[in-house]
Amino acid sequence: MNEIFVLDSFAVLALLGREPGSQDVAKLLRRAQEEQARVLMTWVNAGEVAYIVERRWGVERLYLALAVMEATALEIVSVERGLALMAAHIKAKHAIAYADALAAALAQDFAATLVTGDPEFKLLEGALDIHWLPQRKP
Repeated sequence: MNEIFVLDSFAVLALLGREPGSQDVAKLLRRAQEEQARVLMTWVNAGEVAYIVERRWGVERLYLALAVMEATALEIVSVERGLALMAAHIKAKHAIAYADALAAALAQDFAATLVTGDPEFKLLEGALDIHWLPQRKP
């Protein structure tokens, strides 16, 4: 198992909402379940998913979403000092949200591929290996 992927909130929300790119995310989680890859996310990004799900669909759907996330092989990583400072460095250099900077820092820390469709990450192309999911339709 040598491939490592980091999901940001965009990727998980695509999966939960059955949006474009959801099949890509589901495939990665199946690979992780079969121990063919690792799939990571920070607790901050998981929290971002939680508030968006609750805001869009209500608290009952939030509990279902959390259960789905916990039933997969998704590894949710705590944000410790080193990762927080890596994210701070990324945020200082690029105009991106801090939660996005944490996902980018996690990807850098693990030499992983970031899975997202968030155009904010275009600023980090070249600095990160990015698997681009299709954009949501407005």
